[in-house]
Amino acid sequence: MNGKEIERHLFIVFGATGDLMHRKLLPALYTLMTSGPLEGKSVILGVARGDEMNDEKFRAMAHKTLVDAGLLDDTGASAWCEKCIHYQPVDHGDAQDYTELKGRIEQIEHEHDIPGNRAFYMALPPQVFQPTVERLGEAGLNKSAGWTRIVVEKPFGRDLKSAQELNALLHRFYKEKQIFRIDHYLGKETTQNILFFRFANLLFEPLWNRDRIKSVQITVGEELGVESRAGYYEHAGALRDMIQNHLTQLMTLTAMEPPVAFDADAIRDEKVKVLRAVAPISPDDVVFGQYAAGQIDGETVPPYRKEHDVAPDSKTETFVALCLHVNNWRWQGVPFYLRTGKRLKRRMSQIVVDFHRPPITLFDSFEDFDDTINSNTLVMTIQPDEGFDLYFEVKSPGQPVKVKTKHFSFRYEHAFGKLAEAYQTLLLDVLQGDQTLFVRADEVETSWGIYTPIVENPPEPFLYSSGGWGPKEADRLVEVTGEEWIMT
Repeated sequence: MNGKEIERHLFIVFGATGDLMHRKLLPALYTLMTSGPLEGKSVILGVARGDEMNDEKFRAMAHKTLVDAGLLDDTGASAWCEKCIHYQPVDHGDAQDYTELKGRIEQIEHEHDIPGNRAFYMALPPQVFQPTVERLGEAGLNKSAGWTRIVVEKPFGRDLKSAQELNALLHRFYKEKQIFRIDHYLGKETTQNILFFRFANLLFEPLWNRDRIKSVQITVGEELGVESRAGYYEHAGALRDMIQNHLTQLMTLTAMEPPVAFDADAIRDEKVKVLRAVAPISPDDVVFGQYAAGQIDGETVPPYRKEHDVAPDSKTETFVALCLHVNNWRWQGVPFYLRTGKRLKRRMSQIVVDFHRPPITLFDSFEDFDDTINSNTLVMTIQPDEGFDLYFEVKSPGQPVKVKTKHFSFRYEHAFGKLAEAYQTLLLDVLQGDQTLFVRADEVETSWGIYTPIVENPPEPFLYSSGGWGPKEADRLVEVTGEEWIMT
């Protein structure tokens, strides 16, 4: 976000034959390297286990990925792959492999005139992350003649203790300014624009408090089931996979105080203050669910327990709804509802800010007036159809007097065209050294401190039909305060 000039560098991806590389990273890097600010400045080195792979085979795999992504036709970009993509195996993961990796890195840097600038991207499963970081550090690959940065994908730990251990491991070899804990939700333009919406528009900031706001609802819904991720998901669940990171990040951006400056540490300082103000979560404020069979787009889908690699008696939650209370001056008494689930009615990510109703009704003197004055509502849509909607009350023309709810609407695509993928934004920030959209060590540990009691003593999941909005038991969270889930 800082627009800093990007220097020539080597982008090294561990887990380069995996899903993340081919679904997200490679298409983002190709776009940036062929028609963006990385043109002529970046070279890719894929690293993975398996010595049956080599430069030629990896380039062919990369070429197929780009064709399948629709970024080039079947005959294009072979010269680009030849020039910009390399591969190095770490078959045994031992010290010798990393000595050879270091030599290969130095060779590529010499061939491409790269002054020792290196970004290591850990697209790895959690169980191999620790030995990889240790081997990199022991081989001296945690520093170089230029800059060295390491990017860590979620999940960042499984609870507070494991997150602390993971931070300690990283800090053995890397300074905090070198570490980029990535959350792709923070790379979405609509997520970033929460700060601009709040702090660049005086219209809203004076209203952004307990005196005017009744509740905040944050919903991230997915139509998909676990698909091919059941092996991971069985050990993670929706709380670890979505709530602790994505939804909590959206909550902190919505609730934070104005930072003293628009820079990484100032913004992250305010986010941590929000997390530290969150009260311990009552068991009554948490509902888990697990999807049963149902209908998605007219097709019958199986229950979670019938998915491949899922235990037939699994108690893993695929849905979570919970209520957070931020005990500070601005938000005391305002519930923050977080909700996420798989196999829901539709794919959507929204932040709904529901304002208080007027304290009295002025229109009862009108004959036959029996309408309800609804609260004003602000909806920030993160995906899809990114934008903002502000709902307000107007008088319907004619007699008798009737009130209608209408809304102002803004859509990014209408105003600016198609938005860049989140990974493009985040990769650029890594290469510029801008940590604004990345999670700091104390931030991730404070977040885990909130949710670890639930992880250690999870509630039983209620079954819900695929294609709905989760178990009906989640409704009681909002009904306690006389509210309901707001869907737009």
